[in-house]
Amino acid sequence: QVQFVESGGGLVEPGGSLRLSCAASGSISKIYRMGWYRQAPGKQRELVAHISNGGIVNYADSVKGRFTISRDNAKNMVYLQMNSLNYEDTAVYYCNAWPPINDNPGFGSWGQGTQVTVSS
Repeated sequence: QVQFVESGGGLVEPGGSLRLSCAASGSISKIYRMGWYRQAPGKQRELVAHISNGGIVNYADSVKGRFTISRDNAKNMVYLQMNSLNYEDTAVYYCNAWPPINDNPGFGSWGQGTQVTVSS
């Protein structure tokens, strides 16, 4: 039921940085784990990172050490700081609960996502 609106994407050069924002239409306090996902053309959507209410984080190996996920339950916001971007980071980025399965009550509709393009 909660809707998510992603923003902050854009065109950046390799080595550049972006900060993505995810605004939820309702409270995320009850969503135990929130995550960022991405989908590149011709590939399935994959998990980038997730964070619990207690601040426990998990990252895909491909972004570990470069990306930082955070959340602000009071503002119903989730963020993804992306540094040292490379060509393989090019994708549409989405936020949603983790895990993205119907049995998870926090899992909502997929938003439009925000495009991140890394190009020289």
